[in-house]
Amino acid sequence: MPEERPTMPPVRLRTDAELARDALAAPLLARAVRLARWAEHGKPVASGGALPEGELREATELLELAGDEDGPLYAAQAWQLAVDTGLVEIEEPAGADGEDAGADADGEATGEDEFSAVATSGEELRLITEGGPRDILDIWLDGFETVLADAAAPDLSDIAAQIGESGELDLDALDWNPEEEAEFLDGVLGNLYLLTALDEEAATAPVPLPALAASMIVPEDMDEPTDDVLEEVSEAMVRLDDQFRLLAPTGLVEYQPVDEALIQEVDGEGLIQEPETVQELEDEDVSRYGMVRLTPLGVYAVRARMLEAGIAAPAVGDLADQGAEILLDALPGHPEPAARAEAEQWLARRTPEEAARELLAAARGDDEDAPLRRLTCQQTLSLVGAEAEPALREVLDDRHLGGLARVWLAEHGVVGVPEPSEEMVFWLTVDTLAAQLASEGDSAELRDLVRGLVDQSGSFFDSAWRVDHPATADVLEAMGRLHPDKKAAKEARKAAFKARSRA
Repeated sequence: MPEERPTMPPVRLRTDAELARDALAAPLLARAVRLARWAEHGKPVASGGALPEGELREATELLELAGDEDGPLYAAQAWQLAVDTGLVEIEEPAGADGEDAGADADGEATGEDEFSAVATSGEELRLITEGGPRDILDIWLDGFETVLADAAAPDLSDIAAQIGESGELDLDALDWNPEEEAEFLDGVLGNLYLLTALDEEAATAPVPLPALAASMIVPEDMDEPTDDVLEEVSEAMVRLDDQFRLLAPTGLVEYQPVDEALIQEVDGEGLIQEPETVQELEDEDVSRYGMVRLTPLGVYAVRARMLEAGIAAPAVGDLADQGAEILLDALPGHPEPAARAEAEQWLARRTPEEAARELLAAARGDDEDAPLRRLTCQQTLSLVGAEAEPALREVLDDRHLGGLARVWLAEHGVVGVPEPSEEMVFWLTVDTLAAQLASEGDSAELRDLVRGLVDQSGSFFDSAWRVDHPATADVLEAMGRLHPDKKAAKEARKAAFKARSRA
């Protein structure tokens, strides 16, 4: 059998137009676009595209960064992004068989024509103004990928320290595994993405960097982290602080950096001075330890990477053109806000009557998943207007659907609906309890529902075991587990035995 792909909860994406506006507003791409226009008539650059000192100074002033200590660095990063994404094209000097124009016959540099390559505006710049939102997002994604690769690379000062007298890099001494570093950063972004998918409201608040680093390092079954684990968390926080500082200008994340006063040098390695107790952490401003949040543009980017990696990462609206059976199977696995948004988009493609008829047809069945399918159908139908009434009236005598149809008609104030038989009432009760068990297990909410149901009808178990429903015995057994009254629980277990014997 083929290996099952991992599946993420669905996320709600902004429209392509909104995301494209976010991409153009991101500092790094906005600067890169300005520099690409600045290069329209050609700028001298080194082979490979690096700006010479004079042009870099001019670019820094153009971007209004001259007063910033890191202004030249930001300008160089924006220029490199323009080159990497094709906003700027480099025309290398002509040479024999690819030799540089500034070299003699032996390949030695002559010192002449050091900046003989020319940079001009690239074809991608035209797409920024003339292309559609998807073109802009493709350019932004290309740039984000290059910055992400840079973020996972070791610090240049670390590389310089490990270059031996021979001029060769000692990778073992560098203690850097490119695949592991990239996987770690992907995992961190994945955790932020999962938080956004599971709880949209919580995701609007930034996540403390210590909690994010700990989520990647501290084992779930470890009650109290050891000193070694805490040191590993601290080292990870320093790395993430550098990486998020680099990624924030892309628009991927909103990031409040670690307060540099908290970073100390220990044996040449940066470590975060973390509080020794929980109380000390509560007394301290947690934001000093770094705060990060994935932006809507970041959600879009991380999802794109997941899809490319073969991970199922659905977006709300993916099911709008699918059949009702696919919708009803998928919605129970969605977080509540996403499930409602998905249902609303599905309903918007159909008239109320068409939608109701399709949902009801998909809700039939005696299979194990049918009760949850019917409960999801009922929840989705609650979003449908009164125009759906004819479709609901059609199934009043249906064994599977008559009960939920009456519930819908009563909620919409429809008159002239025949009363359900006692058999139908009990069947609907068992079906609803079976659906709750399938979706929530032995939850506190189900416990309260069971207790209220039995207290309302003292003779419930006398009739319930006779209900011709595939889940009757399982439901009665669950009621025996959940009801707090020993006598009622015993009656439920006896009824479950009778139901199994009858079956």
